[in-house]
Amino acid sequence: MTAAIRYNPPGNWPRAGRAFNHGVVEPSGRRVHVTGQVAWDPDHTIVGGDDPAAQMERCILGIRNVLEPMGGQLSDIVSMTVYFLRDEDVPALQKVRAAHFPAETAPASIFIKVPGLIAPGLLVELVPIAVIPEDRFTDPNRG
Repeated sequence: MTAAIRYNPPGNWPRAGRAFNHGVVEPSGRRVHVTGQVAWDPDHTIVGGDDPAAQMERCILGIRNVLEPMGGQLSDIVSMTVYFLRDEDVPALQKVRAAHFPAETAPASIFIKVPGLIAPGLLVELVPIAVIPEDRFTDPNRG
């Protein structure tokens, strides 16, 4: 199994404890594009109310729910786009991200401030790309 290569060049700005890497080289495996994950439960009820950390946790659970039946893990994520609404939420979002993505396996990442998401009350949306190694990949549709 080939692991992703993560790189942070000395000439770029430092990560300063944030959970991302400046460059991530995909390993061989199955690339999985995950649709944007928001803080909805299966009934389209927003989990976490006005708490950005709770919403971020629900988004990460949604990602796990997509990847795990395929043999994937959060550490297989090579890139993640984070859409958010409010500047004051960024520290809470970064704290939750750091709890799930240690520096050595963190994806390349971008935070984009947006005026709104698909439904009122949603504060954050995560859009990851993962590469699951062939030796772990399972087609979830072949039960």
